[in-house]
Amino acid sequence: MRQKLFALVLWTFAWSAFAPQPSLGDTYPRQPNVDVIHYAFRITLSDATDEIIGEATVELRFLAAGVMEFQLDLIGRSEDGKGMTVSAVTSEGAAVQFQHEKNRLRIILPAPSKLNEVGRYTIVYHGIPAGGFVISKNRYGDRGFFSNDWPDGARHWLPTIDHPYDKATCEMTVIAPAHYQVISNGWLIEETDLPDGMRRTTWRESVPIATWLYSLAAGRFAVEHQEAIRGIPVETWVEPQERDAGFRDLGGPTKSVLEFFSDWIGPYSYEKLANVQAHVVPGGMELASSIFYGYSAPGGKAPRDWRPVVVHEIAHQWFGDSVTEKDWDDVWLSEGFATYFTLLFIEHADGRDAFVAGLKRSREQVFTFDAQHPDYSVIHRDLADMKEVLTGQIYQKGGWTLHMLRGVIGDDKFWTGIREYYRRYRNSNASTDDFRQVMEQVSGKELSWFFREWLNRGGTFKLQGRWRYNAQAKQLEIEINQKQDGDAYEMPIQIGITLPGETKMRIETIQVNKRQQSFTVALEKEPAAVVLDPNTWVLVQGEITKQN
Repeated sequence: MRQKLFALVLWTFAWSAFAPQPSLGDTYPRQPNVDVIHYAFRITLSDATDEIIGEATVELRFLAAGVMEFQLDLIGRSEDGKGMTVSAVTSEGAAVQFQHEKNRLRIILPAPSKLNEVGRYTIVYHGIPAGGFVISKNRYGDRGFFSNDWPDGARHWLPTIDHPYDKATCEMTVIAPAHYQVISNGWLIEETDLPDGMRRTTWRESVPIATWLYSLAAGRFAVEHQEAIRGIPVETWVEPQERDAGFRDLGGPTKSVLEFFSDWIGPYSYEKLANVQAHVVPGGMELASSIFYGYSAPGGKAPRDWRPVVVHEIAHQWFGDSVTEKDWDDVWLSEGFATYFTLLFIEHADGRDAFVAGLKRSREQVFTFDAQHPDYSVIHRDLADMKEVLTGQIYQKGGWTLHMLRGVIGDDKFWTGIREYYRRYRNSNASTDDFRQVMEQVSGKELSWFFREWLNRGGTFKLQGRWRYNAQAKQLEIEINQKQDGDAYEMPIQIGITLPGETKMRIETIQVNKRQQSFTVALEKEPAAVVLDPNTWVLVQGEITKQN
């Protein structure tokens, strides 16, 4: 995605670190011989200017001998005056050679690396962020500073390997005017008043996270500290003018949501869970341990019902934050999971009818999107343009894929597989293939056909069915025709049969795998009704009607 830069004198030595690798999905230029362990950022903010003064210490391990350089993403200064200027790079107090061109900071090692050697490099820089970090006033005229890193905005204000494949722990020290409160990822380590009306605040995240999850908010807040849940401190940070409604709408659902996901998936990974009002995001942003919401109290521009947003963003703390996709092609592992787990919480809290109603709304969104984009698949193919990383289809069809998987392998094995997937990849990275393999191992079923149909294929599953009752043979005769373009889907699907005078529906499961198929069901008398997919398990368009 970014052009790699090489000095001719170092080209031969550096090539081992940047040689072309086999296709890994999206087109970000990975550095397989470099692994960042920890970032320590020191950011100075001011009311006199929008310029930030930054210092970043990057601790990394070299996974091969002979590496001569590594690169960090950092947006450089542009003609409009925005962007970052690097003034120095040092290691152990000694100056290190660097080049900052085309938004990549190339750092040249003083000597070739040794295998598993750990190095620490400090970058001193300054500038007005062109994106990724927003300095503005809210609707009450109060100035604030907010990170907005999704999906690759951290590079606007932090020198990092700005891609989810390389997760690291982090520490954020902020020096800002003392009238601002500061929150970031992890634990609060220090608050110290300094001369000239300034204050130093340090937060430390001890769990490796992706760079787009790095958070920083500095502003005026009302802060509620709730009772710890399962040992996890819970906080709500909102604008003082919206204290009561904000504490209720953002903090209110948190206890039951955190308990549900902890019980059904596995332990929460981070040091706290904070819900933070941040007017720079439109809905919610699942920053690890410090979730941002573009919240406005009832009467503002934002939606009034914030519970689904809160549930979705907390679900991300497990899927997306802790278990993170290896590359952006698999972004459904974040958004599809959070979408479906929001519905699972609704099923738990509000009952099956509310859950099914949510599924049906989601299903209509899938069909509407597909009508306009019939070739769109949930898994991207070598994503290059980050503007295309997300669509509603990734949320809705991704979530429906999990629901159908639950139907195919059964409820118990689905939850067992989810817990094993989280246990195995907690605080690391996973791919769709990793998830598939876990579900295959748990269920004992080969599932490549299922993942291929629902994640790698565009289009919609369309069925047209007809039924008739053969009184002489005492059997129901069903004809199923697949109407979508392309190959036939392979999918088990339920048929609901209601007999005259009976209220309980009989459920039969048929396995469709051809364009045209016929099935028979032994019945003593003609049914009053025959229904396709009565329990809403399959993402299918169509119906089954009586043949006259």
